[in-house]
Amino acid sequence: MENKALEDYTRGDLIDILDSNVDAILMVDTTKNLYRSIARKGFFLELLEETGDYSQLIEKLWFHLSETGESISDDYKAFVSYYGKYRGKTSRRLTIYGKESDKPHIIQMNVYPIKDTDKYIYCMDELDDYEYVEEHMTTNKVSTIQSTYLFSMFVDLAKDTTSSISVTEISDETVDSDIKYSQWRLMTVNMIWPDDQQSFLELTDPDNLKVRLEPGCTASIECKMKNLEGIYIWVKLTFCRARTSNNRDFRYVFMVQDINESYEDLMTTLKKYEDKALEDSLTGLLNRGSTETEIRNAIDGFKNGGEQVSLMMLDLDNFKNVNDTYGHAVGDETLKTFAAVLQNCAKGKNATVGRWGGEEFIISICDTSREDVLSFAEEVRKSVEEYDFCEAGRLTCSIGVSHLEPEDSFEDVYDRMDKAMYSSKEAGRNRVTQL
Repeated sequence: MENKALEDYTRGDLIDILDSNVDAILMVDTTKNLYRSIARKGFFLELLEETGDYSQLIEKLWFHLSETGESISDDYKAFVSYYGKYRGKTSRRLTIYGKESDKPHIIQMNVYPIKDTDKYIYCMDELDDYEYVEEHMTTNKVSTIQSTYLFSMFVDLAKDTTSSISVTEISDETVDSDIKYSQWRLMTVNMIWPDDQQSFLELTDPDNLKVRLEPGCTASIECKMKNLEGIYIWVKLTFCRARTSNNRDFRYVFMVQDINESYEDLMTTLKKYEDKALEDSLTGLLNRGSTETEIRNAIDGFKNGGEQVSLMMLDLDNFKNVNDTYGHAVGDETLKTFAAVLQNCAKGKNATVGRWGGEEFIISICDTSREDVLSFAEEVRKSVEEYDFCEAGRLTCSIGVSHLEPEDSFEDVYDRMDKAMYSSKEAGRNRVTQL
């Protein structure tokens, strides 16, 4: 184009300039769901067909993860048809990936509605300012606070509309859509973990929000929800009612916050403290409280038509001599080894092993005949007798066995088991006694 004085340029000249400088110009007919490329060059030769499906174009433009070219899950693609309609002129930047490249293309998109029609003109350019591209990628990485918010939108319950929708996994910029709030709610519930869907429906119920929230107040729940990759993660869903002096103004901001990492950390910490509360710190077996709870639960199950329950109390013979001779450090190692021997014996059986205190341990056995319980107790006795406890040498244990009767309480069966174990001690140790 000849470099003219400003006053010499004509409308035709400007059209020629636009044609040579704009990377892509499209005509869109939303009624027919079609687009037609008027002009395209560079990357847009790969991205755009001469004519094509408009919904597929919308999917290409922003229905993928913002930091990769990976497509989002099919659940979220259900929203594609509600995008791509505009209430006025629109401008936004998009990050798009080519078929064979992991490097993003930064696109400036301008949309112009054609008055009194369902048609639009799209003008798109690829930005070639590499400094901007670097800045864009850096901003995505350092914007950690915003990135925790996966989704946000503005809701007007009186008009049943949504607007200013932002999905940070797709783009930092907001978009408008024609989806009604009532439609969005019934589609989004399918992304919620089944057990949490009722809570989601209660939180998002329009009548509930109108009554529950005063202007400036918030309501939220924590639940599992699919992210754009189709993976369930822990999120916090929050509604905040806009501050207004009009009590019939029902406008809200809705946000989905990614709390998966912090929630998993919390659950790990809780599990750690739960284990500490349930386990014996030295042996890793159930502690006394947990062992008693297991026994009481088994008794309750038996009395309600459940499995037969038998109990064994085991005590290391002459354990005081180990502590007195070798010290408490060796004594502790001996108890840990004894616990491991009992655990190994109980493998494959419907049995639970716990430490009752000191050198006393209890094994509860369910759904096993009395004869088999006695055989098992004898196997345990022999395993301990034959085991080399290193510095402590060879050791033996005394075992008392009792079986739950229908009229028994926990105290009844415990007393019999305890007496049976002491009977083994009094009879010379290293033996099994049943009462």
